[in-house]
Amino acid sequence: MRIVFLGSGAFGIASLESLTMQHEVVLVVTQPNRPAGRGKVMTATPIALRAEELGVPVLKPEDVNEESVRAQVRAVDADAWVVIAFGQKLSPELLEGVFAVNLHGSLLPQYRGAAPIQRAVMDGCPSTGVSVIALAQRMDAGVVYAMRTRAIGATETSDDVHDELALLGPEVIQEVLFKYEARTLEGVVQDEGLATRARKLSKAESSFDVALLTAHEARARINGLNSWPGFSAMLGELSVKILRVQEVSSEGTAAVGILGEDGRIRTSAGAIEVLSIQPLGSKPMTFAEFARGRRSCIGLPVLPLKQQ
Repeated sequence: MRIVFLGSGAFGIASLESLTMQHEVVLVVTQPNRPAGRGKVMTATPIALRAEELGVPVLKPEDVNEESVRAQVRAVDADAWVVIAFGQKLSPELLEGVFAVNLHGSLLPQYRGAAPIQRAVMDGCPSTGVSVIALAQRMDAGVVYAMRTRAIGATETSDDVHDELALLGPEVIQEVLFKYEARTLEGVVQDEGLATRARKLSKAESSFDVALLTAHEARARINGLNSWPGFSAMLGELSVKILRVQEVSSEGTAAVGILGEDGRIRTSAGAIEVLSIQPLGSKPMTFAEFARGRRSCIGLPVLPLKQQ
């Protein structure tokens, strides 16, 4: 099949690679180069970089729905369009008469929106997955053609789950394209009564009082915020990001909200153990590495930034 691939984020790389091996990807449409990093260097999207390595033509429009761009994309006369983390809404005029599917990082209709993976981890869901859906004008509301499910590990962060879900994409997309080509593809209408939203993350969510949460809530929220915006806290005068934690059965000897010498923090119910931490201006490290160099922080309260 002739495929147009529309995507920008790394979530779609595995699927793009798979499509180039099993079909003819005639065009990749991605976001324009943007300033990135402290130096604000103009940087191509992960999809653009991989597509160029694969030798696939790349188009980087500011607005894919602009008339001349629309004509250019439709002129390649593809059999199907695959959309993954593209970053622009596709207009009805662009999609008219096109078979187009989207890979979404949740088990729809749950977690429609911009941050489905992070929200599932932050909410402490035991599992999540991916859905291949038809493009619709309402966000993530199209009929569902296929799904894959996986468990969320007890210490997995959003980044971990993101990378694992991305690897589910190739198989489920190929299944849908095969059925479409064989004219056996059927979709399931989403139950609007079960729909939930996955709103975009904000920096305001990066700091909170772990002492007010249960261990399950604290673990889910901290791991779900990794890597952006991360969970930021103060230990005395030291600003840190706690990157990864796990729930533990023993609460340790320290009081609620205090960082114990074993890396444990008691919450309102249960305790968490710090596995990875990053002091301001330093690299991420294990708690053992942190404790060796910053003994003075042991026994201090873990406070949200706004309390300082």
